[in-house]
Amino acid sequence: MRSLDPDLLRTFMEVSNAPSFAEAGLRLNKTQSTVSVQMRRLEELLETDLFEKRGRRSVLTSAGQELLDYAVRIVRLNDEAVGRFLRPAVTGRIRIGTPDDYAESYLPQIFGRFARSHPTVEISLECQSSSTLIQRVEEGALDIALLTLTKPNSRARVVYREQLQWIAGTCCEPEKQSPLPLAVFEPGCVWRTLTLQAVDGAGIDYRVAYSGTNAAALAMVVREGLAVAAIPLRMAGDGFRVLGRADGLPPLGSFDIGLMRGVEGNSVVDAFYDHVLEFFGRMEVMAA
Repeated sequence: MRSLDPDLLRTFMEVSNAPSFAEAGLRLNKTQSTVSVQMRRLEELLETDLFEKRGRRSVLTSAGQELLDYAVRIVRLNDEAVGRFLRPAVTGRIRIGTPDDYAESYLPQIFGRFARSHPTVEISLECQSSSTLIQRVEEGALDIALLTLTKPNSRARVVYREQLQWIAGTCCEPEKQSPLPLAVFEPGCVWRTLTLQAVDGAGIDYRVAYSGTNAAALAMVVREGLAVAAIPLRMAGDGFRVLGRADGLPPLGSFDIGLMRGVEGNSVVDAFYDHVLEFFGRMEVMAA
């Protein structure tokens, strides 16, 4: 009976969630060639193709999708068994805050890697606006927050600069309407401010077709062709078109993502703080 190496399965799981073998290698601190060799070993072991080329990307075959279900369970059981007998270096509870759009786009990968290295840490997540999160950290109600910085904050460290991008649904062309229908977040959101500054500065007649606090609801409005919106491109998934000057839309600004922490000297917060810095550091490398 052949055995599946958890290390191979860990690499396979990361590859399945990454846009390329190179990105998976960065996340795992392995070279692209090492990742490729490990995936070939896995395919040879199982005597089946796990990946197929689709354009420039390698995507999972049906066999790869089936293996992924097993890999998640095998790795989880492996980590539980090891964690049962080897006491982790850090234990406790951490209270984390972030806007819901960051919770969907960044936290799954951050939480996944953090949980594997600190399996007994209890995580409490609170999704609020960035202005509310700052207050919550200052009051001691949250240990740490990943948020949008609208102005310099001595207690927050800038971890990434993100560029906004105009998007619209693939079903319709709301960008051709006048006034231009916009989907924006509620007042106080820096994305809303940058969006309105851009259209005002370009002298474009517009109307706010949707205003809210939920990123998924805003994406639904745009996907259905009811409005255009300005969001970070990495947060847009299937069903969207990227717009720009050729569509009569002005350039957009960028914004800073910050990491704000509460009381110093908490080992759990220290570990998570370092983990987030490492994650965005890898993003900077990929963007360079």
